[in-house]
Amino acid sequence: MNRIDAMVESVARDMARRVSRRRLLGSLGALLFGAATLPLLPVARGAPAGTPAGGTAADPGDPKTCEYWRHCAIDGFLCSCCGGSIHSCPPGTEPSAITWVGTCHNPGDGRDYIVSYNDCCGKASCGRCLCNRNENDKPLYMPFAANDYNWCAGSQVGIAYNCSTSRIVGVSK
Repeated sequence: MNRIDAMVESVARDMARRVSRRRLLGSLGALLFGAATLPLLPVARGAPAGTPAGGTAADPGDPKTCEYWRHCAIDGFLCSCCGGSIHSCPPGTEPSAITWVGTCHNPGDGRDYIVSYNDCCGKASCGRCLCNRNENDKPLYMPFAANDYNWCAGSQVGIAYNCSTSRIVGVSK
């Protein structure tokens, strides 16, 4: 028998002496249940609407274009084209409870900002100013930094997606 087989056998026999089957199955069940509920935890709450953090910095660009610096990780219709603004939802919609975040570079002041992207929910898609930029987008198993989810799934007004906002929530250090 090689060393690895002997070591695995020794560990298995030792565990069999110390742990009952019920305890082992209960622990495995708790571990699987905990792992399955992890994606259900809230990720990031949207910041209240208002002036961006550090509101004195230059804010170059047009918020109605996909090339605007805050839209570096956005995926969806821009609320600034749909009756809302860069940081507020259009009338008849409400922001989703959870968001995804990105870090965008402001060419006006040379600083990086943490931007919270918030879907506006309750009405059918706006259909104007589609923007799909995926800079630093992460896979779906990292939901706090993935932009491919329908974040309206937990909304009070329904799962209909309308548009997306981009709020500055802080300065990246």
